[in-house]
Amino acid sequence: MKSYLPADVPVEKEAEFLENFTRATGGSGRLMLFAGDQKVEHLNKDFAGPGITAEDNDPEHLFKIASISDIGVFATQFGLISRYARKYPKVPYLVKLNSKTNIIPVQEKDPLSDQWLTMDDVVEFKESSGLRILGVGYTLYLGSEHEHIMLRQAARAVHDAHKNGLLAVLWIYPKGRYISDEHDPSLIAGAAGIGACLGADFVKLKVPFRDGKFDPELLKIVTEAAGNAGVLCEGGGKVDEKAFLIELHEQIHKGNSRGNGTGRNIHQRSLPEAIKMAGAIYAITVKNATVEEAINKISSK
Repeated sequence: MKSYLPADVPVEKEAEFLENFTRATGGSGRLMLFAGDQKVEHLNKDFAGPGITAEDNDPEHLFKIASISDIGVFATQFGLISRYARKYPKVPYLVKLNSKTNIIPVQEKDPLSDQWLTMDDVVEFKESSGLRILGVGYTLYLGSEHEHIMLRQAARAVHDAHKNGLLAVLWIYPKGRYISDEHDPSLIAGAAGIGACLGADFVKLKVPFRDGKFDPELLKIVTEAAGNAGVLCEGGGKVDEKAFLIELHEQIHKGNSRGNGTGRNIHQRSLPEAIKMAGAIYAITVKNATVEEAINKISSK
């Protein structure tokens, strides 16, 4: 695990960082991130509507899933954690430091996702609450006219996280009026390299497409560009379980990604189905399960 230890982690925090890293990755070096930050990012359209369980409209559904399922970390906003964490204290949390809504189209205004809280706020909350806060997350939009603000805040967030023995995960998405294709393989490889330059432990990225389809060879270029920062592929919209798991397996074993950040493909299902789906994703990501073994977890009673 020493190979994953950033040099800006102080000596007195090395053991804590490595413990958090081991907890989050199950000792595998791969991260299964359960994403629950869409209440802000996508408003309520991801939580109510056709094909979405009625349970999902209640934010507590996210915490029920996170408390029962096999996951690496549950990523969501500080305030939402504060509302529910007394009831769910054993969940491994990752605190999102910034978020923005999608109300204003990027064609109208380049996105800026400003930081909501300081690292001191997170550390104080962690210490006073005794919660299992393993890390922090930050989203930046590559290509936005405001990228310089987000790059600076992300760099500071990563370094401050490491100084306090916490993991740092960056969401880096090409987005803005000058971005014509958010799945452009070259742009995504660039985002991966920026994640490494910012010192991130993991960087959550769009999946690179060729002719609108996933190509493991393109992802391999992306993961190489990230160096020793782990690439997490975003989960995207809800799809068929088997199709999702097949692509996830290819992302890891052909594209060399080191995990995934999945939200809708888990929480839009009923609690029993969500728990099984999370377990299947975790099995492939952390336990090196085959697609067949993972599917058996979903089909079992």
